Amino acid sequence: MSQNLLELTGVHTHIGAYHILHGVDFVVPEGEVTMLLGRNGAGKTTTLRTIMGLWQASAGDLRFKGRSLKGQATPDIATQGIAYVPESMGIFTDLTVKENMVLAARAARNASELDTQRLEWIFGLFPALKKFWLYPAGKLSGGQKQMLAVARAICEPRALILIDEPSKGLAPSIINNLIAAFKELKRQKTTILLVEQNFMMAKALGDWVAVMDNGRVVHRGAMAELAEDEAMQQRLLGLSLGTHQ
Repeated sequence: MSQNLLELTGVHTHIGAYHILHGVDFVVPEGEVTMLLGRNGAGKTTTLRTIMGLWQASAGDLRFKGRSLKGQATPDIATQGIAYVPESMGIFTDLTVKENMVLAARAARNASELDTQRLEWIFGLFPALKKFWLYPAGKLSGGQKQMLAVARAICEPRALILIDEPSKGLAPSIINNLIAAFKELKRQKTTILLVEQNFMMAKALGDWVAVMDNGRVVHRGAMAELAEDEAMQQRLLGLSLGTHQ
């Protein structure tokens, strides 16, 4: 059995006057992919942002490698080996692909200090980034921008990667490219917590799943179990993996 790299226990989050998370509980096993699923507005993005300290939990605890993240600032959380790919991608559109990668690498002050072997590995996952290395990121296609966002998160080895809806608005061929890249990360035992609305992608990648509704986790278990149970899919998500492409 894998150890739990991340544990959320009774996590509540308020944003201003709004109570968004109502006692969220789930774990993220080390070296595996955990899917965080749910209808729009269920609290998935708020959960990722709370883990990263972008919004602070008002109650409960978040433990990473056994140590509490509660109250820590986002830069301090990031230095512990957690990377975050937001739904907005978070790239710098006025900078080149190269400059974006340098900024994401804590150990590099310029491109010459990037880990060449790891960079070539990333180019193997996302060949377009090598082709457009000196292009402004703002001129990339939507799929290429998403590739760059993921590449920034993995430019150095990370213990945990949080990814928010990477396939949103992308063509099927780009989604397949992302699935292949995430499978390679999974093969290397990179731990991933992935929010996704494309359920075929969830089925292809997920080891475990937590389903959220109205700021709470209403189901936890194996992704394969949910993928095989259309009645459970309908009850928890309002649609079935078998019919949703």
